[in-house]
Amino acid sequence: MTPYTVMWFSAGASSAVAAKLAVDEIDEILYIHIDDQHSDTLRFLKECEEWIGKPIQILQHNEYKTVDALNEKTRFMSSVHGAKCTGVLKKKVREDWERANADKYPFRYVWGFDAGEQLRIDRVVSTQPEFTHLFPLRDKRIHKIEVHQILKASGISRPEMYHLGFRNNNCIGCLKSSSPAYWNLIRKHFPDIFEIRRQREEDLGCKLLERTESGEKVRFTLTDLDPSEGAGMPPIVEDCGILCEVMSLNNTTKGTA
Repeated sequence: MTPYTVMWFSAGASSAVAAKLAVDEIDEILYIHIDDQHSDTLRFLKECEEWIGKPIQILQHNEYKTVDALNEKTRFMSSVHGAKCTGVLKKKVREDWERANADKYPFRYVWGFDAGEQLRIDRVVSTQPEFTHLFPLRDKRIHKIEVHQILKASGISRPEMYHLGFRNNNCIGCLKSSSPAYWNLIRKHFPDIFEIRRQREEDLGCKLLERTESGEKVRFTLTDLDPSEGAGMPPIVEDCGILCEVMSLNNTTKGTA
């Protein structure tokens, strides 16, 4: 049986270029939306639709539209094993779609990992053997810097989060980031979101951030984050998508890392 080929669009530069390269093999492009995304994301999505030449269907959780709404209901933010929003706002939506489209099985997924991300590619293949996978950027030896060059040449402006200095177009105040540099960038550009996350972290007793002290990794809070910490370091946080499911455990209790 011929696999039904799906691109899970992350609304980032890499997924856009990967979708363009594999467009002739893709049956459907799906994007799981969370209201915490920057408002410019939907502009980018529409321009990509025209460039790629296929519509991008938007999916969203039926009940929880924002990360904070989920945090309030579940009393959980994040731990060393991952963020609650990954399992509920991303994974469950994907699984609901798969069940509703079971008649199209087997599925083949297109990924936006570039030629420098072989370890992530290996992780996906080994943990999701029930699906087949395509990696158009890897196969054409395209790295991240070339991805952004291709997108620039297309005439499409990258999502605003890139222009603000973020490495990926994730939700504003992404809970899977433990990077001081990332959270200080959030504090600079989105102080209201920073304060919401800080207060929720304090309320739940979580520690979202991580630093190395005397060779050991230590967790600490947004309240304890010095505004200068992480200066000059990239605000590291991976693209949010199905890979987050692979790298996270399914947490159901209060996270106190």
